[in-house]
Amino acid sequence: MAEGASDTDLASDISYLRKTWEHLLEQSRKVPPPSLLYQDLSLSQRVLRDFVGEETTSIQIDSRENFLKLSEFAESYTPSVIPKLMHYTGERPLFDLHGIETEIEKALGKRVDLKSGGYLVIEQTEAMTTIDVNTGSYVNGRNFDDTIFKTNLEAAHAIARQLRLRNLGGIIILDFIDMENLEHRAAVLAELHKALARDRTKVTVSDFSALGLVEMTRKRTRESLAHILCEICPACHGKGQVKTARTIAYEILRELLREAKQFNPREFRILASQLVIDLFLEEESQHLTMLGDFIGKPISLQVENGFHQEQYDIILM
Repeated sequence: MAEGASDTDLASDISYLRKTWEHLLEQSRKVPPPSLLYQDLSLSQRVLRDFVGEETTSIQIDSRENFLKLSEFAESYTPSVIPKLMHYTGERPLFDLHGIETEIEKALGKRVDLKSGGYLVIEQTEAMTTIDVNTGSYVNGRNFDDTIFKTNLEAAHAIARQLRLRNLGGIIILDFIDMENLEHRAAVLAELHKALARDRTKVTVSDFSALGLVEMTRKRTRESLAHILCEICPACHGKGQVKTARTIAYEILRELLREAKQFNPREFRILASQLVIDLFLEEESQHLTMLGDFIGKPISLQVENGFHQEQYDIILM
């Protein structure tokens, strides 16, 4: 209520709110439950709306039903797209025909090979993404500096494509191969800006830092491809590495010693993966025998095929 408002104004506001509420209540009674009030666009419709542009030559659809739905949608909202819609009736699946599965696997991998023989290594974390450029087997050119320059030029285009393909966002650190020539640095940076010009997402790029790194940011619009298609590994829990079989074997030996001090079973049985059990039967058999003699209890081994390398159990028999 505004300062100085009269009781008449307040009563009028209350009356208006009451009538509005009664009207909404009356309208809701006309919709029999359950009734659909709102439905988002389907995936194919969102693709048609958000990703199709002037550079798109054709949109191939292998479902007759989906083709008709998209044609109807395009006629209402994006009529310029209608000539590009094609109903694919070939025998080979579309993903096989265009190698989509292979491209998805490449987009999920850390390493991206360049045509020249060089390669990128892409590491994605919660805080940032790092992209490292390497020459690999590429040694063409008049000298090593020329090789580095050409690899970095090719990497600039590959980086821009991978950012779009993987939908990487946030802070991105680019580690190009070190270049002492300032003209080469400027040319690589210009090539990167040129390649990023095709990106519809907002991108900012800084100059080379004192350490030779290029810092950039790309606006997060959706989850990255890896976050959509993948989940945290149940074995390493996102660390990207697992303990060796020998490390696990030593952990089991220490755990056996702790268990022996607390309990007095007839026998201890180790359940572990094939690699760990094989290690106990071969290289670590002497240590296992010495521990059995020390605690005065027999120790048996059992392979659990369902266990990953870090997983084990010790059963008191």
